[in-house]
Amino acid sequence: MKPFVKAILFAGPITIAVLGAAAIWATKDKPATTADHTDARLVAHGKQVYADHCAVCHGANLEGQPDWMRHLPNGRLPAPPHDPTGHTWHHSDGRLFLIIKDGLGDDYETDMPLFKDTLTDHDIWAVLAFIKSTWPEEIRAKQPKPKPAAS
Repeated sequence: MKPFVKAILFAGPITIAVLGAAAIWATKDKPATTADHTDARLVAHGKQVYADHCAVCHGANLEGQPDWMRHLPNGRLPAPPHDPTGHTWHHSDGRLFLIIKDGLGDDYETDMPLFKDTLTDHDIWAVLAFIKSTWPEEIRAKQPKPKPAAS
């Protein structure tokens, strides 16, 4: 066998292995930019972040606080559920992301803290992926999708 052929036969599998490892490494810790409920790693991360930061108010089982639609003495509403009985799925992923990160805006007072200095964008997308992973498909299908950008 010619040396050139031997070199190709030897280097080919090594090159493929190196390129495959590089591709895996490049995507391994890529920050999430969507609430992909089918990404098992993202959902698992979101479940932990939810338990650490959200469950204290929204419930360990996403059930929200009792009487969540009745105003408290301070005029604010209790934490709503994130399960299918709540209204979370009535908002698009992008809107939910902004609510978690920056709040509901100056015109609506809430007891929910802003998480922009506590959670990374990846953490927020992970929490949303976890929440969505618990919804039945028919609820996910009803959730508003982002509006297409104007051309």
